[in-house]
Amino acid sequence: MRRLDRETVDRIAAGEVVTRPARVVEELVENALDAGAERIEIEVDGDGTERIRVADDGRGMSADEAELAVERHTTSKLPDCDLTAVETLGFRGEALASIADVARMTLTTNDGGPRGTSVHVDGAGPRSAGSRPAAGDDVTVDSAGRGRGTTVEVRDLFHNRPARVESLAAPATEFERISDRVAAYALLRPDVALSLEHDGRRVFATPGSGDAADAALSVYGREVARESTTVDATATATVGDEKATVELRGLLAYPSITRASADHVRIAVNGRPVSVPALRRAVERGYGSLLAGDRHPVVALAVSLPPWAVDPNVHPTKQTVALRAADAVAGVVEDAVSDALSTADLRRSADVAMDLDAALDPVDTAASALDDATVLGRFRDLYLLCEADDDLLVIDQHAAHERINYERLRAAVESEGVESVPLDPPATLSLSPGQVAAVESHADELERLGFDCEPFGGGTVRVRAVPAPLGRVAAPDTLESTLTALREGEDPNRRDELLADLACHPSLKAGDELTDDDAAALVERLGACEQPFACPHGRPTVLAIDEGHLARGFERHPRRG
Repeated sequence: MRRLDRETVDRIAAGEVVTRPARVVEELVENALDAGAERIEIEVDGDGTERIRVADDGRGMSADEAELAVERHTTSKLPDCDLTAVETLGFRGEALASIADVARMTLTTNDGGPRGTSVHVDGAGPRSAGSRPAAGDDVTVDSAGRGRGTTVEVRDLFHNRPARVESLAAPATEFERISDRVAAYALLRPDVALSLEHDGRRVFATPGSGDAADAALSVYGREVARESTTVDATATATVGDEKATVELRGLLAYPSITRASADHVRIAVNGRPVSVPALRRAVERGYGSLLAGDRHPVVALAVSLPPWAVDPNVHPTKQTVALRAADAVAGVVEDAVSDALSTADLRRSADVAMDLDAALDPVDTAASALDDATVLGRFRDLYLLCEADDDLLVIDQHAAHERINYERLRAAVESEGVESVPLDPPATLSLSPGQVAAVESHADELERLGFDCEPFGGGTVRVRAVPAPLGRVAAPDTLESTLTALREGEDPNRRDELLADLACHPSLKAGDELTDDDAAALVERLGACEQPFACPHGRPTVLAIDEGHLARGFERHPRRG
């Protein structure tokens, strides 16, 4: 057993910081943001091992600071060496030194003086604080012409780590990781203009306007930008014996814009994009029944907390943080997301082309209630056609009725329970032993949901009454799915799924005829719902087609013959 020399320790630490090209980009972008940059330009060649260049217009460094910056554990960001007071993205003072250890790096910077400074590191590794260059190092310091700001160019990444090169994924995959990280900063910092180029081709560039929709337009395109709303909220959370102010800013795509992966739920804590599962789950709970069960929203949410409520030093690459009172903060996030969506107009609209193969393309709609909608007719006893100002609304009568039933059912459960009807004769169901036991353990809740049932010996349960939400009788075998949901715990989301399933059964089906009065009442009741534009399973209820789209399809001008 022996102590490792300082040089070996430094090289091990460098391996922890720089694991792949995306980590280099991440560290350099965070340095630029910490320097107060308003514009950051990122250029990448190949998979990033060939060349990475990050230029910013931040504060820059003096000649002495630039030379010191490539030494390990030198930083201007850690006040009084207090990790509980960190308000910057970087604080360990090892990024530039670690990059220089595994690449050929040139740092060019200027703090606003008449000339800048260039520091080139090309050799076996960086210097420890206060040391002379190590054997094999080649460190050159020169004057350079550059305006205020900093440019870091990294070439031949891992040239002295062949095993690391072999462990990298395919070039396209490595660049995808880079693009994803830059996109996260672009979406979460819309006040900074970020651009990304790959092999000389512009991938995206944000304007730095401060508008989250502008950033989303650059990163995702027109559809996400227009089918989204913003969240801007401030609340208080109890953290230990103190009160912490929680600020939330960001963008929430409408439920019509979803992804199969949760990777597009991007969250930053105190400016740092991180993975905090508790906050991601809180965001999705905020969407509630607006999302289909296997889909995830597109979200960029910046969460700001006092530094003392966050520990950023819990992961070697700072990919996550530890939160004090994480449950309380998650509750604030859930409420803010839910409130923001409850005030948004979530009608799905459509850009209608006149050929049968054209897909529906959501477009903007004016924020309005359904009380201005007039029923014009029906199509195939499934869709209601309505006029609302300059829009033609197409309402899925099953999805609409399901939303109405769900909200009335939820209100009934919260008050006196669901109406039920007796079965004569009673029905019997064969269930598993666990489900039979659940009939007894969840007796009160089953009663509130409209079931009257009891174990009848062996694996049999006798069902004497079933739910009849809004006058429509559920089948006895819905007891089995109800028990499954109840046995999975006290999670309110599971209860919501149960209520959604109960609401689905009695709702109108394709082919069910409605009178004109019934159709008008259905639209009126849908408009009065808390979330009228999606069924409890997340599918849209309303499709809007504006007059302009019809006019273009018929090659005529709106409002003109």
